Amino acid sequence: MTTVSDADDVRRLALSLPETEEIDSDGFDFRVAGKGFVWSYPERLPGKPRVIRTDVAVLYVGDEAEKQALLLGEPDMFFTTPGYDGLPLVMLRLEQTSPERLRELITDAWRMRAPDDVEAGLTAGLDSELR
Repeated sequence: MTTVSDADDVRRLALSLPETEEIDSDGFDFRVAGKGFVWSYPERLPGKPRVIRTDVAVLYVGDEAEKQALLLGEPDMFFTTPGYDGLPLVMLRLEQTSPERLRELITDAWRMRAPDDVEAGLTAGLDSELR
């Protein structure tokens, strides 16, 4: 049996990263230096009110090349919608994601959004843990 991830895992992992703040929302919404790096998917279906999906995370991925690599490489985990066309964001199905993979994805998203001095502090901390 493979362990899958959920919103509690997103919260735990995001809050373990330096200078992360959680924004009040109906789901989860995490930022570093005022920049979002992972949040609940606000699903919008035509003619229906927006629904906050805590089983799907929106991740900042940096650029279109990384977005396409994730979408093509792991289509069971990642998807997108027309509303995110041209944006460096992907949606992640948490039930398809191991906690280890989730940690990697959230940390990568955080690194791309964190100021250099904050990101350097995380790298130094990880380096010392590995010694």
